[in-house]
Amino acid sequence: MPTLSEKKAVVEEITEQLNNSNAVYITQYTGMSVSDMGKLRGKFREGNVLFKVYKNTLVKRAMDTIGGYEDLYPHLEDQNGFAFVNEELAAPAKVLKDYIKEHKKPQFKAALIDGDFYKEDQLEILASMKSKNEVIGDIIGLLMAPITNVVGGLQAQGSNIAAAVQTIAEKNED
Repeated sequence: MPTLSEKKAVVEEITEQLNNSNAVYITQYTGMSVSDMGKLRGKFREGNVLFKVYKNTLVKRAMDTIGGYEDLYPHLEDQNGFAFVNEELAAPAKVLKDYIKEHKKPQFKAALIDGDFYKEDQLEILASMKSKNEVIGDIIGLLMAPITNVVGGLQAQGSNIAAAVQTIAEKNED
């Protein structure tokens, strides 16, 4: 049985994770083997996601300390794992979707992403969100398209003008 000081240390650790994360996902891992949990942790690590198992009461204490997590309280039941992420907010959803498709567990329960609450039936929506790098690439592509069109148009017009000048010069020589 953990001592009071050990519990306080865990609450501080959870509080730090929540403060350093823009998203927290809750999954129920009931019925998963230790081996399966290890594989799931590995998949989360590949996606730069921290996945930890904590006691629900300690997570709730940490959430109470910070505030703003009230929507998640009803989901702090059963055996839960918590995925914390800062940058790629959809990464845990993508990992979960792929893992659940193959293994049927764990169950996605809820997520809080940048203050927005997502329920268990919204995993598909979360998994389809583009990553930060994909969004930046789309924006750069949109910004570059007009420039590319203008440059292409100028080059085409320039070659037409050059051809016209050469044709006139050839006529004058004749």
